[in-house]
Amino acid sequence: MAAYEQRRWRQAERQFGELAARGEALGDYNLAMMHLRREAARPDLALAQQLLKRASERGLVRAELSLGQFYEEGVLGRRDLVQAHAWYLKAAEHGSVDAQVAVGTAFYLGRGAPLDMAQAARWYREAANGGDEGAQYLIASMYETGLGVDRDLRLASYWYAAAASNGDLAAKAKVKALAEALSAEAAAI
Repeated sequence: MAAYEQRRWRQAERQFGELAARGEALGDYNLAMMHLRREAARPDLALAQQLLKRASERGLVRAELSLGQFYEEGVLGRRDLVQAHAWYLKAAEHGSVDAQVAVGTAFYLGRGAPLDMAQAARWYREAANGGDEGAQYLIASMYETGLGVDRDLRLASYWYAAAASNGDLAAKAKVKALAEALSAEAAAI
């Protein structure tokens, strides 16, 4: 990594290649990223794809996430949202918060996956539990409106508060509004 960080591309490429040849997933991954970023001597996007697949087979979750991005961005030509979703789903199941957000969004928008608000909520909740501010806001909104989940203003308030504590300004306003709504509900009982 020292050679890479010092922008000595040829040395870094050689060292990552040696690690990859020894079966190291990070060697495959880092070499693939050099090809994708056009830092390799002869950038080869198809080789980058192969290296990422090999790194994912060797258990590297960030390679699964990168393959999702690879297909979503259409690095080799056409975008393939179904393939992107499949890779994001693998990474999400292995705990990648970024992939969990991507999977939630795929289900929320029906992009590469069937439109399924319950699955969107499931994956946004996973990412929210992992600390993703955007997912915290989204799952709060889903609880507030009952989209894909039972409407629950207390859970909505909880998740808005989590997003607000992570710096989401809109969530701070939502916390206040929901506190007022919950007080009104309690007073009506």
